[in-house]
Amino acid sequence: MAETAIERQANAASRRKMLRTMGTLAMAGLLAACQVVPKSNGPATPPPPDRPADDIGPGLPTDTDRHRVALLVPETGPNADVGTAIANATTMALLDSRTEKVRITTYDTALGAAAAARQAVADGNKLILGPLLSEDVAAVAPIARAAKVPVLSFSNDSSVAGNGVFIMGFVPGQSVERVVAYARGKGHVRFGALVPKNVYGDRSAAAFRTAVTEAGGTLVAVESYDRSATALSGAARRLASGGAMDAVLIADSGGTAIRAVPLIKSSGNKQILGTELWNTEASLGSNAAMRGAWFASVSDGLYGQLAGKYRTRFGKAPYRLASLGYDSVLLTVRIARDWKPGTSFPASRLLAADGFGGIDGIFRFNNRGIALRALEVSEVGAGGFRVVDPAPTKW
Repeated sequence: MAETAIERQANAASRRKMLRTMGTLAMAGLLAACQVVPKSNGPATPPPPDRPADDIGPGLPTDTDRHRVALLVPETGPNADVGTAIANATTMALLDSRTEKVRITTYDTALGAAAAARQAVADGNKLILGPLLSEDVAAVAPIARAAKVPVLSFSNDSSVAGNGVFIMGFVPGQSVERVVAYARGKGHVRFGALVPKNVYGDRSAAAFRTAVTEAGGTLVAVESYDRSATALSGAARRLASGGAMDAVLIADSGGTAIRAVPLIKSSGNKQILGTELWNTEASLGSNAAMRGAWFASVSDGLYGQLAGKYRTRFGKAPYRLASLGYDSVLLTVRIARDWKPGTSFPASRLLAADGFGGIDGIFRFNNRGIALRALEVSEVGAGGFRVVDPAPTKW
């Protein structure tokens, strides 16, 4: 197997101390759309990184044989476990692809995303993978743009995409559109929705309204709630009494759906619809009221294989977002075949009409830089999930 190269960033002691005063960034906003796989308590055993000494000067030695690619993720702070899982997955992708053309250096965004981006550019990286949070993307984008370095982010916030920034995260609107179209195809006509009062809920509601109209359905009602049991119950009861409907979307976690569904069905049986948030909650079927519900998400078939290999190598289960790190490397390796080391990354190739494939299935970027994904529809059953409409395998 070809030897791969992973470097870890080591800042000078004075700069490290200064950046720590900036504090760590909390996981918030759209990242709530991405659930995690429960982790084991076993120790992680990543291969030792090639870490430069603290007294190294700005910039890294010129590498004429490999492409310099920066990985911007949180390695410290409250989101360190997610960032580490993504970084570990990029290591696995490099090993699995057996590439000799790509060199990845990891930079800790918890010490300041803008500072990490400036260092990545100074070190000669021609492509940035990450960052994770939308606010970090906003901080990194102008720095990368000025240096003509494209950003391939793991965010699912479509508002930060464009002008050199591409997002690979699972955009909630796509899941909503897919499951509504499937439900309409199965004869459901009158739709309602229950959504939280946050960014995820707002965007899910907007996508829902559009999806119902485009599918030729009738929008009956959309009810929203804040994060209290009383507010959720009130919204569910209002929805149940708000008019005849035969399908209801719950744009929240499976746990929230379990509490709301009995109230929604109190005025008559309805087809329950969910989003990609449910794809890691296989125990939903243990609740009888949830059985028969449909939701759309990326396929978990290949992810299951990745998770097994990850456990073997690192001693614990990965976060579900780790697949984004893996797929970002596969994409980079594909483009690197015809990319001359030391030259600018050919960002136009990210817009290839045939798209790319990876752990999460096929995807392609639209002209706004948003990853459009092929999604499957699953049904909740007593023994887990059953795919009722597979994801397309080609565009």
